[in-house]
Amino acid sequence: MAKLFLLIAAANGLIAVALGAFGAHGLKSRLPEALMSTYQTGVQYHFYHALALLGVSILLLRPLPGPPPGLLVAGGWLLVAGIVLFCGSLYWLALGGPRWLGPVTPLGGLCFILAWLLLLLSAWRL
Repeated sequence: MAKLFLLIAAANGLIAVALGAFGAHGLKSRLPEALMSTYQTGVQYHFYHALALLGVSILLLRPLPGPPPGLLVAGGWLLVAGIVLFCGSLYWLALGGPRWLGPVTPLGGLCFILAWLLLLLSAWRL
């Protein structure tokens, strides 16, 4: 699982940087300020949570003493879901996607919150 999360984290770091550069150089003059802000929020959260997933993969590679890593694994999957739902919906909305995607964004945010809660619980159990 650690290798899979490491691969997903690295791929998402690459995607976040590429989308950030695309936004800064290809969209800035084309999107209204409000939509550009939405897009940039997606990039920021994408990158932060790619780094968090990298941390989860490192913790799984070098297990700490304590309970089994089930909470870390669940937290990792919630980070992946949050990236897809939260960041993906913000990108899509900023680029003119259907407005029905709006309610998806908070579901991604909830995934992020739950992921951090599981990471906190993992740390607490050490």
